[in-house]
Amino acid sequence: MWLALDSSCLTLSLALVTPGRALVEHVLVPPPTKQSDALPGLVGELLSRHGLTVQALEGLVCGLGPGSFTGLRIGLSCLKGLAYALKVPLVGVSSLKALASEGPEDTELWCAAVVKKNELYLGRFLRRGDQLEALADETSLPLDAFAERLAAAPSAKVLGPAVPEYRAALLERGVAPQQVLEAPTVPSAVALTRLAVWPKTYDAQAVFALEPHYLRGSGAEENPKFPPLPGVEAKARLLSTQAKDP
Repeated sequence: MWLALDSSCLTLSLALVTPGRALVEHVLVPPPTKQSDALPGLVGELLSRHGLTVQALEGLVCGLGPGSFTGLRIGLSCLKGLAYALKVPLVGVSSLKALASEGPEDTELWCAAVVKKNELYLGRFLRRGDQLEALADETSLPLDAFAERLAAAPSAKVLGPAVPEYRAALLERGVAPQQVLEAPTVPSAVALTRLAVWPKTYDAQAVFALEPHYLRGSGAEENPKFPPLPGVEAKARLLSTQAKDP
Protein backbone atom coordinates (compact mmCIF):
# COMPACT_ATOMS: atom_id res chain seq x y z
CA MET A 1 0.00 0.00 0.00
CA TRP A 2 0.97 3.63 -0.56
CA LEU A 3 -0.03 6.43 1.80
CA ALA A 4 -0.39 10.03 0.59
CA LEU A 5 -1.19 13.23 2.44
CA ASP A 6 -1.48 16.93 1.84
CA SER A 7 -1.36 19.32 4.80
CA SER A 8 -0.69 22.54 2.89
CA CYS A 9 -4.02 24.12 3.88
CA LEU A 10 -6.36 23.92 6.87
CA THR A 11 -8.11 20.79 5.56
CA LEU A 12 -5.98 17.66 5.70
CA SER A 13 -6.27 15.21 2.80
CA LEU A 14 -5.17 11.62 3.43
CA ALA A 15 -5.36 8.71 0.98
CA LEU A 16 -4.49 5.05 0.90
CA VAL A 17 -3.93 3.47 -2.53
CA THR A 18 -2.69 0.18 -3.92
CA PRO A 19 0.64 -0.05 -5.78
CA GLY A 20 -1.47 0.02 -8.94
CA ARG A 21 -2.90 3.38 -7.77
CA ALA A 22 -6.39 2.07 -7.12
CA LEU A 23 -8.00 4.08 -4.34
CA VAL A 24 -8.65 2.24 -1.08
CA GLU A 25 -9.90 5.21 0.96
CA HIS A 26 -9.70 9.00 0.93
CA VAL A 27 -10.20 11.03 4.11
CA LEU A 28 -10.70 14.81 4.43
CA VAL A 29 -10.28 16.34 7.88
CA PRO A 30 -11.39 20.01 8.01
CA PRO A 31 -10.80 22.53 10.80
CA PRO A 32 -11.12 22.97 13.70
CA THR A 33 -9.21 19.69 13.99
CA LYS A 34 -5.52 20.48 14.55
CA GLN A 35 -3.38 18.52 12.12
CA SER A 36 -0.50 18.29 14.58
CA ASP A 37 -2.75 16.57 17.12
CA ALA A 38 -4.73 14.38 14.75
CA LEU A 39 -2.32 13.21 12.04
CA PRO A 40 -0.57 10.23 13.68
CA GLY A 41 -3.86 8.85 14.97
CA LEU A 42 -5.60 9.37 11.62
CA VAL A 43 -2.94 7.34 9.83
CA GLY A 44 -3.32 4.50 12.30
CA GLU A 45 -7.12 4.58 12.09
CA LEU A 46 -7.05 4.59 8.28
CA LEU A 47 -4.83 1.54 8.17
CA SER A 48 -6.77 -0.23 10.92
CA ARG A 49 -10.07 0.12 9.05
CA HIS A 50 -8.55 -2.04 6.30
CA GLY A 51 -6.89 -4.55 8.60
CA LEU A 52 -3.41 -3.10 8.02
CA THR A 53 -0.50 -1.83 10.08
CA VAL A 54 2.23 0.60 9.08
CA GLN A 55 4.35 -2.37 8.04
CA ALA A 56 2.01 -2.75 5.05
CA LEU A 57 3.14 0.59 3.64
CA GLU A 58 5.44 0.32 0.62
CA GLY A 59 5.79 4.03 -0.11
CA LEU A 60 4.68 7.54 0.82
CA VAL A 61 3.66 10.67 -1.11
CA CYS A 62 3.57 14.18 0.35
CA GLY A 63 2.08 17.42 -0.91
CA LEU A 64 4.93 19.95 -0.80
CA GLY A 65 2.85 23.13 -0.98
CA PRO A 66 3.29 26.01 -1.25
CA GLY A 67 0.90 26.74 1.59
CA SER A 68 0.86 26.85 5.36
CA PHE A 69 4.43 26.75 6.72
CA THR A 70 3.28 24.92 9.85
CA GLY A 71 1.03 22.50 7.99
CA LEU A 72 3.73 21.59 5.48
CA ARG A 73 6.27 20.94 8.19
CA ILE A 74 3.83 18.76 10.14
CA GLY A 75 2.91 16.63 7.13
CA LEU A 76 6.41 16.19 5.76
CA SER A 77 7.91 15.49 9.19
CA CYS A 78 5.33 12.77 9.80
CA LEU A 79 6.05 11.06 6.49
CA LYS A 80 9.81 11.44 6.81
CA GLY A 81 9.61 9.69 10.17
CA LEU A 82 7.59 6.84 8.68
CA ALA A 83 9.86 6.56 5.63
CA TYR A 84 12.97 6.37 7.82
CA ALA A 85 11.46 3.88 10.26
CA LEU A 86 10.01 1.62 7.57
CA LYS A 87 12.81 2.15 4.99
CA VAL A 88 10.28 2.89 2.24
CA PRO A 89 10.42 5.56 -0.51
CA LEU A 90 9.01 9.05 0.02
CA VAL A 91 8.28 11.42 -2.87
CA GLY A 92 6.83 14.91 -3.04
CA VAL A 93 4.48 16.67 -5.44
CA SER A 94 3.44 20.32 -5.71
CA SER A 95 0.11 20.89 -3.98
CA LEU A 96 -0.83 23.50 -6.60
CA LYS A 97 -0.12 20.97 -9.35
CA ALA A 98 -2.41 18.50 -7.59
CA LEU A 99 -5.18 21.12 -7.65
CA ALA A 100 -4.65 21.72 -11.37
CA SER A 101 -4.93 18.01 -12.11
CA GLU A 102 -8.56 18.17 -10.96
CA GLY A 103 -9.45 21.40 -12.75
CA PRO A 104 -11.18 21.69 -16.13
CA GLU A 105 -9.30 20.75 -19.28
CA ASP A 106 -8.00 23.12 -21.97
CA THR A 107 -8.28 26.07 -19.62
CA GLU A 108 -5.58 28.22 -18.06
CA LEU A 109 -5.82 27.31 -14.38
CA TRP A 110 -4.70 29.71 -11.66
CA CYS A 111 -4.23 27.55 -8.56
CA ALA A 112 -4.20 29.80 -5.50
CA ALA A 113 -3.35 29.26 -1.84
CA VAL A 114 -3.12 31.72 1.03
CA VAL A 115 0.27 33.16 2.02
CA LYS A 116 -0.97 35.68 4.58
CA LYS A 117 -3.54 38.48 4.63
CA ASN A 118 -3.93 39.91 1.12
CA GLU A 119 -1.15 37.79 -0.40
CA LEU A 120 -1.62 34.62 -2.43
CA TYR A 121 0.50 31.81 -3.81
CA LEU A 122 -0.04 31.19 -7.51
CA GLY A 123 0.64 28.27 -9.81
CA ARG A 124 -0.49 28.53 -13.45
CA PHE A 125 -1.17 25.32 -15.37
CA LEU A 126 -2.88 23.99 -18.47
CA ARG A 127 -4.41 20.51 -18.29
CA ARG A 128 -4.96 18.28 -21.30
CA GLY A 129 -6.23 14.91 -20.12
CA ASP A 130 -3.61 13.47 -17.79
CA GLN A 131 -0.96 15.92 -19.01
CA LEU A 132 -0.22 19.10 -17.06
CA GLU A 133 1.82 21.98 -18.46
CA ALA A 134 3.26 24.54 -16.05
CA LEU A 135 2.79 27.95 -17.66
CA ALA A 136 5.09 29.76 -15.21
CA ASP A 137 7.09 29.15 -12.05
CA GLU A 138 5.06 29.07 -8.86
CA THR A 139 5.19 32.42 -7.08
CA SER A 140 3.41 34.67 -4.59
CA LEU A 141 1.58 37.93 -5.36
CA PRO A 142 -0.20 40.67 -3.41
CA LEU A 143 -3.97 40.37 -3.75
CA ASP A 144 -4.30 43.52 -5.89
CA ALA A 145 -1.67 42.36 -8.38
CA PHE A 146 -3.16 38.85 -8.46
CA ALA A 147 -6.64 40.20 -9.22
CA GLU A 148 -5.38 42.67 -11.83
CA ARG A 149 -3.52 39.97 -13.75
CA LEU A 150 -6.39 37.50 -13.51
CA ALA A 151 -8.93 40.06 -14.73
CA ALA A 152 -6.64 40.73 -17.70
CA ALA A 153 -6.80 37.02 -18.66
CA PRO A 154 -10.59 36.54 -18.98
CA SER A 155 -10.36 32.93 -20.17
CA ALA A 156 -8.39 31.87 -17.07
CA LYS A 157 -10.04 30.24 -14.04
CA VAL A 158 -8.94 30.46 -10.42
CA LEU A 159 -9.35 27.59 -7.95
CA GLY A 160 -7.88 26.37 -4.71
CA PRO A 161 -7.77 27.03 -0.95
CA ALA A 162 -7.66 30.83 -1.39
CA VAL A 163 -10.99 30.99 -3.23
CA PRO A 164 -13.44 30.65 -0.30
CA GLU A 165 -11.68 33.44 1.60
CA TYR A 166 -10.94 35.77 -1.31
CA ARG A 167 -13.77 35.23 -3.77
CA ALA A 168 -15.57 38.46 -2.82
CA ALA A 169 -12.33 40.45 -2.85
CA LEU A 170 -11.44 39.15 -6.32
CA LEU A 171 -14.87 40.05 -7.70
CA GLU A 172 -14.61 43.53 -6.18
CA ARG A 173 -11.32 43.97 -8.03
CA GLY A 174 -12.74 43.19 -11.47
CA VAL A 175 -12.43 39.41 -11.75
CA ALA A 176 -15.48 38.01 -13.58
CA PRO A 177 -17.68 35.57 -11.60
CA GLN A 178 -17.26 32.86 -14.23
CA GLN A 179 -13.50 32.95 -13.64
CA VAL A 180 -13.87 31.80 -10.02
CA LEU A 181 -14.37 28.05 -9.60
CA GLU A 182 -16.11 26.63 -6.55
CA ALA A 183 -13.96 23.47 -6.50
CA PRO A 184 -11.53 21.99 -5.86
CA THR A 185 -10.54 24.00 -2.80
CA VAL A 186 -8.30 21.35 -1.21
CA PRO A 187 -5.22 19.71 -2.78
CA SER A 188 -6.20 16.06 -2.92
CA ALA A 189 -3.94 13.31 -1.65
CA VAL A 190 -5.50 11.11 -4.35
CA ALA A 191 -4.32 13.55 -7.01
CA LEU A 192 -0.83 13.43 -5.50
CA THR A 193 -0.70 9.67 -6.06
CA ARG A 194 -1.64 10.11 -9.71
CA LEU A 195 1.12 12.66 -10.26
CA ALA A 196 3.89 11.01 -8.27
CA VAL A 197 6.68 9.10 -9.95
CA TRP A 198 7.25 6.29 -7.50
CA PRO A 199 10.83 5.06 -6.98
CA LYS A 200 11.41 1.36 -6.60
CA THR A 201 13.82 1.56 -3.66
CA TYR A 202 14.36 3.49 -0.45
CA ASP A 203 16.96 6.25 -0.67
CA ALA A 204 17.73 7.78 2.72
CA GLN A 205 19.46 10.82 1.23
CA ALA A 206 16.47 11.57 -1.00
CA VAL A 207 14.15 11.36 2.01
CA PHE A 208 16.32 13.66 4.13
CA ALA A 209 16.74 16.16 1.27
CA LEU A 210 13.02 16.53 0.53
CA GLU A 211 11.75 20.00 1.49
CA PRO A 212 8.43 21.85 1.17
CA HIS A 213 8.02 24.38 -1.63
CA TYR A 214 9.04 27.45 0.35
CA LEU A 215 8.59 30.27 -2.14
CA ARG A 216 9.29 32.99 0.41
CA GLY A 217 10.54 33.45 3.94
CA SER A 218 8.19 32.87 6.85
CA GLY A 219 6.70 35.76 8.80
CA ALA A 220 9.13 35.09 11.65
CA GLU A 221 12.12 35.13 9.32
CA GLU A 222 11.03 38.42 7.78
CA ASN A 223 10.24 40.13 11.09
CA PRO A 224 12.63 43.13 11.41
CA LYS A 225 12.50 42.83 15.20
CA PHE A 226 14.45 39.57 14.94
CA PRO A 227 17.35 40.07 12.51
CA PRO A 228 19.27 37.01 11.35
CA LEU A 229 22.57 36.00 12.87
CA PRO A 230 25.64 37.32 11.04
CA GLY A 231 26.28 35.28 7.92
CA VAL A 232 22.85 33.57 7.99
CA GLU A 233 20.39 34.46 5.22
CA ALA A 234 17.01 35.67 6.53
CA LYS A 235 15.03 33.22 4.43
CA ALA A 236 13.69 29.70 4.72
CA ARG A 237 15.20 27.06 2.47
CA LEU A 238 13.51 28.12 -0.72
CA LEU A 239 12.52 25.99 -3.66
CA SER A 240 14.81 26.69 -6.60
CA THR A 241 12.88 27.98 -9.56
CA GLN A 242 14.76 25.44 -11.61
CA ALA A 243 13.66 22.48 -9.49
CA LYS A 244 11.12 20.11 -10.95
CA ASP A 245 8.75 17.61 -9.37
CA PRO A 246 10.00 14.04 -9.51
